[in-house]
Amino acid sequence: MPELFIGLMSGTSLDGVDAVLADFSAQQPRLIGHHHQTYPPGLRRELLALNQPGGDELRRAALAANELARSYASVVHVLLENHPEAKAVKAIGCHGQTVRHQPANGYSIQLVNGAQLAELTAIDVACDFRSRDIAAGGQGAPLVPAFHQAMFASRTMHRVIVNIGGIANLTDLPPSGAVTGCDCGPGNLLLDAWAQRHLKQPFDHEGTWAKSGRAIPALLMRLCADEFFGRPPPKSTGRETFNLDWLARQLAGDEKPADVQATLLAFTARGIADAIGKFWGGAREVYLGGGGARNIALVELLAQQVAPRKVAVTDALGIAAEHVEALAFAWLARQTLNSQPGNLPAVTGARGARVLGALYRA
Repeated sequence: MPELFIGLMSGTSLDGVDAVLADFSAQQPRLIGHHHQTYPPGLRRELLALNQPGGDELRRAALAANELARSYASVVHVLLENHPEAKAVKAIGCHGQTVRHQPANGYSIQLVNGAQLAELTAIDVACDFRSRDIAAGGQGAPLVPAFHQAMFASRTMHRVIVNIGGIANLTDLPPSGAVTGCDCGPGNLLLDAWAQRHLKQPFDHEGTWAKSGRAIPALLMRLCADEFFGRPPPKSTGRETFNLDWLARQLAGDEKPADVQATLLAFTARGIADAIGKFWGGAREVYLGGGGARNIALVELLAQQVAPRKVAVTDALGIAAEHVEALAFAWLARQTLNSQPGNLPAVTGARGARVLGALYRA
């Protein structure tokens, strides 16, 4: 009997919505369909603005949440129209759009109107996954490691799964013992923002522009000196820490843009490689997911820095890199519906395993 769930992921990169329709009736989920929809420019600008303090925030956030619900609903309808055989979807797992992540102050805000999304789709909606973990003393992030454990753990091989979204996060999967992990620094966030500013393109395709420049050692040293990298896990981060204003404070002002991009590429790779070497040095295989797994220049540099470990994309384990996060939130919706925990306390720092998510019935 099929167990159909939809996962919706819109991450720190603010590039739009990744959606999957999957069947979880077997051990390995069966991907039925997927769809990506970019944000309208006005919505993207407003979401980016809401990452910083500003006027009339409560009203603007509420209106943005409503518009997000409509965008998510349109993606869901595309999936269902393209796959009419999938009529009995049990629930939608929706990450929402993070605009503030402040676990030290007891909150993390992911905008979405879950009630409206349930109304527009006539499907149960699970969202607001981070709050319960934070209430239990955790960081509320990263949340994908529990899914990584369920899908990618090996009884014989020590693996690390790296999700390179806007922020890069890492899951350590030893053959035995506790699964651990953390956010390890910027993934695509700064790379994309710098490319958008200077190339007027959404991102640096395959890292081609970065490869045309030369990394600046002194700048790389300043970037890596941020206090975030000196903290042990569990830890998480976001746009509050790493953004173009933060980058501007590290620049001398006379750098060539392509050289800055090359340095940002090295910075992303260094954050991942250093976390593996410092905390999970026993890993023998590194698998990459998220949009950054398609950045050829980044993958090549990372492979050099973690050698002799094997480096591959999660496609080799049966799930395409670009589908991992959305599938994770479909899986989290299933956990919520079945009253099963969705967090890993050793990753987030929570006091224990918790059932995550607020559930809006259709």
